[in-house]
Amino acid sequence: MRILAAAKINLHLRVGRRRSDGFHPLLSWMCTAGLFDTLTFVRRRGSAGDDVTASAAATAPNDRSWFTLSTDHPQLPTDSRNLVTKVALALADALGRDGEGPTGRRERVSAFLVKRIPSGAGLAGGSSDGAAALSALATIWKLDWSRPQLADFAAKFGSDLSFFFFGPSAVCTGRGEIVRPIAAPLASHAVLMLPAIEMPTPAVYRRFDEMNLGAGGDEAIANEPDFASWTTLRSDALLARLLNDLESPAFAIRPELGELRARLERELKKIVRMSGSGSSLFTLCDDAASAERIAARVRDEMNLANVRVMTVRLAPAGDMYGRARRKRKPWDGRVPGEPTVRAIPQSARQEPRPPEENQSRSRINVSRRDE
Repeated sequence: MRILAAAKINLHLRVGRRRSDGFHPLLSWMCTAGLFDTLTFVRRRGSAGDDVTASAAATAPNDRSWFTLSTDHPQLPTDSRNLVTKVALALADALGRDGEGPTGRRERVSAFLVKRIPSGAGLAGGSSDGAAALSALATIWKLDWSRPQLADFAAKFGSDLSFFFFGPSAVCTGRGEIVRPIAAPLASHAVLMLPAIEMPTPAVYRRFDEMNLGAGGDEAIANEPDFASWTTLRSDALLARLLNDLESPAFAIRPELGELRARLERELKKIVRMSGSGSSLFTLCDDAASAERIAARVRDEMNLANVRVMTVRLAPAGDMYGRARRKRKPWDGRVPGEPTVRAIPQSARQEPRPPEENQSRSRINVSRRDE
């Protein structure tokens, strides 16, 4: 089984003052972008004598015999520090405890991750990978879970994961786990500028608190804008309305990032925003040709060292992770070094089709804070 894990862009992000539980309230319009990691999952069938061992392993907390991960990125951890492994082992452990699924006959799984979304860029590559793994394993292990159930389980591992079960475009509130799908923006493309800077999210939030920036976010969250009308705006009109409350603390930590944003805006004569806690910067365009022209100007005229520039489609075609996509032919048991990604035949501009519920709220105790 092969599944794409899309990047996300925070088109609009307002952040309130830190809550008593350590999290910050958020209001964010998030949209997937056409930059993908690829995960390939391979069943590892053991011999008939392995069934007893497999049954016993199902009751062992975080038993790694169920799942192994490898990757083309040599610096990327593949143990439980990686969300793919962490989510996979937690799912196997939960099913073993709760008796869900065919635990006595569940197949072991290996996965290979081709990493293309940069880390520390505010594009949620790790969260997307974790959500993709959860969806794929739920399919492989024959779990009849709805999207809200998958999103609730995923929310244990980070505030961004729930979005990926309701994308490609949604307004996220709470700490990010309350997801309300909306139409994709009319501005269909973005130019991504990816400097070789990794921004640690906890440090950005700490600086946000030190700078006492949350009051404006609290007011903005209480008075949500008309996102439905925003989806109909052309790129320049939309950019004029977008904000990111984490830009100031991120630029305070890495002033060169703020200087890069200022230079891009000055030379392109377009508004440039930051996604998430950084370091990725973006501007919006109405079509692919306009995006390519702007990207070419940045690459050819600005002579930016250590800045990767690319164009991406917003809300690209695909069903996200509500159901994993299967390869037609059976796998031969080998983990490929570079899986081939096939296009998904679905309209890129189709509005999201949520399940019966229009929003998903986590009811699971959260183990990771944004501090």
